[in-house]
Amino acid sequence: MDLYNVDVKALRLFELLYTTGSVTRTADMLGCSQPTVSIGLARLRKQFNDPLFVRTALAMQPTPKADAMVATVREVLDGLRRLSEAEQRFEPAEADRTFRIFMTDASHITLLPQLFTHVRALAPKVRLEAASIGPHMVSELQSGEGDLALGLIPGLEAGFYQQVLFEQTWVCLTNPRHSRLRRGLTLEAYVQADHVGIIAGTGQLLLEAALKQHGIDRNVALKLPGFLGLSAILQSTDMVATLPQHIGETLARSAGLKVWPCPIPIPSFTVKQHWHARYHHDPANRWLRSMCSELFLRLKP
Repeated sequence: MDLYNVDVKALRLFELLYTTGSVTRTADMLGCSQPTVSIGLARLRKQFNDPLFVRTALAMQPTPKADAMVATVREVLDGLRRLSEAEQRFEPAEADRTFRIFMTDASHITLLPQLFTHVRALAPKVRLEAASIGPHMVSELQSGEGDLALGLIPGLEAGFYQQVLFEQTWVCLTNPRHSRLRRGLTLEAYVQADHVGIIAGTGQLLLEAALKQHGIDRNVALKLPGFLGLSAILQSTDMVATLPQHIGETLARSAGLKVWPCPIPIPSFTVKQHWHARYHHDPANRWLRSMCSELFLRLKP
């Protein structure tokens, strides 16, 4: 007898029939027809080589074999129920944990405030930690030390899922009182201007490649590792900054800067969220991803 061929439904049928002594009531409780119960019982009889239940004037009476089996069958069903109840759940209102999200400093300005406000409203005891994109990111996402990565992050393919959130084009920022842009930010004015260069981030590689392709050699008078301090520099100088649209328009709104269309064609890119395949079905990770999707999918600056 191959007990591995006895499925859970068959064990449930056995236990209900033992408890009720009735094919009709067993069928009602299983939500199936009486013939289906009879067919299931016939298979059990064949597998265990015993009638298991004998019809009498009062009920379906168990045989000694069924009496010997019932305690074990109930233990198996109880164990399966405990396994089912142990399935992980994530209750935002009660959760007390930290989510660690890898992101650029541009996302600290553009995405993090909105995400934190939204998470805080739904999960008041949940904490967010912004981590820098770096060489240990892949291993930390795989181990669970990190939960999510946001941005333009080439190389996160094998073993990872990803979702495109929104597309980024490019703009230029200047002081609105820039003395040399009375005719607008033309290509000639762009070439002749002094520039602030942001040296970090994969998006900047696209910018540098486009400048090289079009034979444009900017005079980068100041290089910054990120966007911290950029607004103050532009407010007090006649320099130009070329940066992705979302961070550009966010800084412009907060600092009163002028946004110009970029006079050279620079390839757009997509901002994605990335997560490791190990946590694809994890309820907490799924909830965090749903928050990002709800807030940033097809985001418009």
